[in-house]
Amino acid sequence: MTPLPGAAQLFTLDLAIAHLNHGSFGAVPLVVRQARARMMAAYDANPTKFVSERLIELTAAARDRYAAFVGADPQGCALVTNATAGTAIVLNSIAFAPGDEIVITDHSYNAVMLAVNDVATRLGVNVITAPVDLGSADDATVEAIVSATTERTRLVIVDQVSSATAQRHPVGAIATALRARGIPLLVDAAHSPGMIPAPLSGVDADFWVGNLHKWAFAAGGTALLVVSPAWRDRLRPLVVSHHHHDGFPLNIERQATTDFTVWLAGVEGLTIFRTFGAEAIWQHNVALAAYGQKTVAKALGVPDELLPHPGSEVSMRLVPLPPGTADTYPQASALRTRISDELATEVNVMPFRDRGYLRLSAQIYNTAEDFARLASGLPALLKEAA
Repeated sequence: MTPLPGAAQLFTLDLAIAHLNHGSFGAVPLVVRQARARMMAAYDANPTKFVSERLIELTAAARDRYAAFVGADPQGCALVTNATAGTAIVLNSIAFAPGDEIVITDHSYNAVMLAVNDVATRLGVNVITAPVDLGSADDATVEAIVSATTERTRLVIVDQVSSATAQRHPVGAIATALRARGIPLLVDAAHSPGMIPAPLSGVDADFWVGNLHKWAFAAGGTALLVVSPAWRDRLRPLVVSHHHHDGFPLNIERQATTDFTVWLAGVEGLTIFRTFGAEAIWQHNVALAAYGQKTVAKALGVPDELLPHPGSEVSMRLVPLPPGTADTYPQASALRTRISDELATEVNVMPFRDRGYLRLSAQIYNTAEDFARLASGLPALLKEAA
């Protein structure tokens, strides 16, 4: 778990803070900030010429590089602002009728749950939540989700790596089981690009959407929506604009004044995987997250056997908090703020099934000392909060 030399200097993060919440917002490397500044300067010098003569070609080149990075068919990809936006496009493209069903899990991202519930309210769709236990075996996860479907199920949404619980789900096996039943699957892969090697390998899903601004070092507002051939001509953009009749992917990507500079500059973030080696980055982050989980858990007196294991290749980990500490969203938010203010450490705090958890992330700029800082100060802070 040797620190990657010079990694912290690639970012503009405040080094007085231990940044252990990469999973929420990512961090933009200097090389991406500089590339974006160049793109903005080129646009501002002659907006008409840039948009009319360069933008489509540059966007296609960026799209192809992102597709190659995650292992997707470039013909089936469109750039979107984030996984939530990609989810909204999919929900907008399915002809739901009253009484139809959408199946999600209790690990689903809050914004996705809100979007699904909005569809339910407007169109009379029923939302079915399949419970999946922390540490659930792959077979049990597949069974829990598939058994929640019926002949009225029109869509299933499953996280590849859950934001709330850092749990990796067997989306390849889920996709296979659902395809046999003719049920479309949307994989919420918000955390997959850059965290999981070849995240689309063995995943034959109808829709897959992954953020590139979390673990793949792009700027915020960069994500890739991957669509199976059967659905590409059926997608309905959220905004109808000038390229609507050009079809996928331009009808999805070219939305008036969308900030394209983040998409074009984000490819520079992929060079970091070549600088250090992709395997070295993945191994460093996974090992450091596991170390951080055990270090903080030991300080809180949580035995190893009670620590949730997220699955292979995941660089986020959960640490259960004492009962009553952060069992609700307001409590979790208040505790996160106190940890930030009093311990100079950024973490995520999330309730799951009425129990509060710390979610710790490890990225190349992190070291063991970051987790030691949290471990040394958290027990006293929790005692005072209690």
